[in-house]
Order: sequence, then structure tokens, then C-alpha cells
Amino acid sequence: MSTATGTAELPVRQITLEQPWTWLAKGWQDLWRRPGLSLSYGLAVAIASYLLTAALLYLQILPLLLPLAAGFMLVGPMLAVGLYEASRRYESGEPVTFANVFFVATRSPTQLAFMGALLTIILLVWWRIASLLFALFFGTVEFPPMETWLTVLAFTPKGLLFVAVGSALGGVLALLVFAVSVVGVPILMVRETDAVTAMLTSARAVRANPQPMLLWAWLVAMLTGVGIVTLYAGLIVTFPLVGHATWHAYRDVIGNGS
Repeated sequence: MSTATGTAELPVRQITLEQPWTWLAKGWQDLWRRPGLSLSYGLAVAIASYLLTAALLYLQILPLLLPLAAGFMLVGPMLAVGLYEASRRYESGEPVTFANVFFVATRSPTQLAFMGALLTIILLVWWRIASLLFALFFGTVEFPPMETWLTVLAFTPKGLLFVAVGSALGGVLALLVFAVSVVGVPILMVRETDAVTAMLTSARAVRANPQPMLLWAWLVAMLTGVGIVTLYAGLIVTFPLVGHATWHAYRDVIGNGS
């Protein structure tokens, strides 16, 4: 690893293409330090996902589950703050309990809340874009049953084009959010700074390390996708794994001083 670069307060380090795999290995170790705690965290996320799906089913708008599942990538970094705290405590030798993981005392709570609100707004905007795309491709009709909807998406030209356009737009939005949050959220958890500085530092870290950070984005997307396509059961493991690993990403990419 080369010498840190960037501002004295928030230095950004150069990393190698192998380090994202190391983050996963360290995250895996952290997950099994207190498996009951980490898996409970993942279980809470899985249950919340089940409840949200049930609400969409009740409202008869289940097709919006697909863009909402993609939008999970937008707010995931905020949901994992407790896992960052657990890994931080493992690293520093502090005690790790359910209380200090599920109720994290952050260094910049107001700024972290602001960033969380911003990411939530982006998620709502993405959901609105998805609804508009549906209207553009299929007209202002009621959502079809889920089994019909999946057939339309997979086996008709219009459905395939809808998926392609939606995936492209969602991918661009997800990459932008990833850039400003990948280490931006951990920064606000452990440092007294503002949300704009944290997001700009995170974006600068991605710009300084494009290949490793794109690899990390791909790994996060794949693990999250596995968690979702297994009817959320996989999130019980993959969500805490990514959360713990993200702390180690922060520690490698951003210099000491937390």
C-alpha cells in the first residue's frame, strides 16, 4: 500500500485489486466472532424485507418489488452501521454487545441522519422513475399478476427492453450512490465531520482506486443479489458479511485518525 494521499484530515490511500477479497475474508472472520449477533442483524434485515414484500402484495403492486430490490443497494450502507461498529470494536478490543451494535453512538449523528435522509430520497426518486418507466413501456394500466409480469419481462421484446433500460438507469444511480457512501457512512460513524466532506472523500477514494472499488461494488452487488434471490434467506449471512467487510474497506482506504 502506498503513502496516503489527499487532505491531512481525511487522507485517501491507494489500494490493490486483491484487497476487496481481503475485506471479505476479514468480514467473514468478524461474522463468526459473535455469530449470534451478526446473524441476528441479518435476520432483522431479512424479516424487514419479507414484511415489505407482504405490504406490496397486499397493495397489489408486487411488480414494483423488482426496482425496490435494486434500490436496496442505495440504502444498504446506512442499514449496516451497527455492523461497522461491531467490527470497529473487534479491532480496538472493546466489548461487543447487542446494545452497542443495534444502538450505535456515532460521532456525527446529525450529519449521518442527513445522509440517511438523502439516500432515502434517492431511493424514492428511483422508485418513481421505475413507475414512470412502467407507464412509458406498458401504458397507464393496472399492474398485472406477478406470474404474468415475470413472463412479460422475460419473453417479450417490450419486457426485455424495459429491463435493459431500467437496469442501465438503476446501475448508473447505484454507482453514484456507491461512490459517495462506500466509505462516506463509516466516516460519519467515527469522525466529527459533515456529510458533504464525507461524501466527497468517499467519491475521491473511488476515483483514486477505480478498479479495486469497482470490484468491491460488483462483489457487494453479487452478494446482495444472492441474498435477495434466495427469498431473502441468504441476507441473513450475506448482509452482515458485507457490512463487516465494509468496515475493513474503510480502514484500508481511509487513513487513521478515527
